[in-house]
Amino acid sequence: ASAQGPSAPLSAEQAKVVLAEVIKAFGAPENAQRMDEARDNACNDMGVLKFARLIKSYESQDPEIASMSGKLKAMFLPPMTLPPHGAGTGGVATS
Repeated sequence: ASAQGPSAPLSAEQAKVVLAEVIKAFGAPENAQRMDEARDNACNDMGVLKFARLIKSYESQDPEIASMSGKLKAMFLPPMTLPPHGAGTGGVATS
């Protein structure tokens, strides 16, 4: 594994693996309860924000990551509770 420097803790390949694992875990019915807790905690977790930012940077380079990221967002963000100002989720810029 070549050193990527501090700005890229995960390669695109690693990010894909992590995304796949996360989606698999979130998809398991026995994790539904923990998902709710994770959802509540995720907003305050720096690691999650860093990871989300990292994934976002790979979305443009890798369609597979973009697709998995979309799946994950759908799990994490119930469609009805999007913030009105569209906090940087998705490609619809309304500014």
